[in-house]
Amino acid sequence: MRVLGQEKALAFLENSLKAGQLAHAYLLVGPEGVGKRTLALHLAQALFCRGERPPCGECSPCRRIASGGHPDVTELAPRATSSEEGSRQSALGIDQIRELERLAHLMPFEGPARVFIVTGADLLSGDAAHAFLKTLEEPPPQVHFFLLAERAERLPATIHSRCQRLELGPVPLALLEGFLRQECGLPSERAKALARLSRGRPGWALSALAEPTSLQGYEERLGELWSLLGEDLEGRFAAAARRAESRATLLPTLEEWQGWWRDLLVVKAGLPAAAVNLPWEKELLAQAQRLSLKDIASALARLQETRRALELNAGPRLALENLFLGWPRLNPEAAAPAVPLKNSKAGFP
Repeated sequence: MRVLGQEKALAFLENSLKAGQLAHAYLLVGPEGVGKRTLALHLAQALFCRGERPPCGECSPCRRIASGGHPDVTELAPRATSSEEGSRQSALGIDQIRELERLAHLMPFEGPARVFIVTGADLLSGDAAHAFLKTLEEPPPQVHFFLLAERAERLPATIHSRCQRLELGPVPLALLEGFLRQECGLPSERAKALARLSRGRPGWALSALAEPTSLQGYEERLGELWSLLGEDLEGRFAAAARRAESRATLLPTLEEWQGWWRDLLVVKAGLPAAAVNLPWEKELLAQAQRLSLKDIASALARLQETRRALELNAGPRLALENLFLGWPRLNPEAAAPAVPLKNSKAGFP
C-alpha cells in the first residue's frame, strides 16, 4: 500500500511508531482522494506487520488490513440521511460512535492494539461529536484513532485539541503523472491529463481508472453546466429543484463546476496551459471567447459563496436558485460545446 507524495506526514508517523510514541488520536486533514485513508492504513500495517521491514505488505496482517479483513482495524464512514427539507446528506451518527466506543473498550483480538479509521470525521453529528469527545478525553489503552477530514474547522474545537493534526496537501503533478505512467501503464498524454484532472489527488485518479463510468459522469456534469448557461430562469429553477434532492452529491458537483470556471478565468487571462481540464481545451477556449472576464469572475465568486452557504446548512434549492440567478446567459447555440464532450481528445473510457 503505497503512500504517494506525503513524505513529511509519513516520516513523522513512522518515527513516532519506532520511538514507541504513537499518539492515541490523529487528525488527518486534506482534500478527498489525497491519501488520508491510505496513510492511516499504511500505519496500521506498520503497527501489526510481522515482516522484517514493516510494513512488508506480504504478511497475513498486512494483507488482511489492505483487504479490510483484520479484526483489530475498524473503519467508520458517514451514512446517508434525510434532512428536514427532504434533501439527502451524509453524517456520522450517534449509533456509529456508540458502537465504536464499545469496540474500543475490547482487548485486541490478535494485534498489539486496536485501530479505528473514521472517514468524514468533519461530518460528525452534534450528539455523535459529544459522545466521541468522552472517548478522546479518557482513551482506552492500546487504541489509536485516525480521524480523516476535509475541513478541520467543522470539527468542535474540543475534539480538534485532543488530536495531533497532520496536513496532507495535493501530490505534485509531476510525481502523480510519473506514477500513472510507471505503475498504471498510462501513455504520457493520458497520464498528464488525468493527473491534472485529479488536481493532485491519487485516490481520485485511481478511482477514475477503476470505474470507467466516473469520468463519463464528470463529462456529463460539465455538459450540464453548459446546458444551464443556455437556459432561461424557468429552466434553471427546474434544474435547481432536481439538484436539491441530494446535498451529498451537490457539493462535489459544485466543486467540479468551480474548477471549470477557474479554468475559464485562466484561459481568459491568456494562460491556457494552467488549465486543469486539458481534455476539453477546445470547449474552454470557445466558452471563454463568449464570456467577459467580469462574468467569469462573478460566476466563480457566486459558486464559492454557494458552497460556503451549503456547508453552513443552507437549503440546497434556495442556494442553487440564488447561484443560477447571477450566472451569465448565453443563447442555446453558443452555450453548446464546440465538440461533444464524449469525443474529447484524451480518450478516457
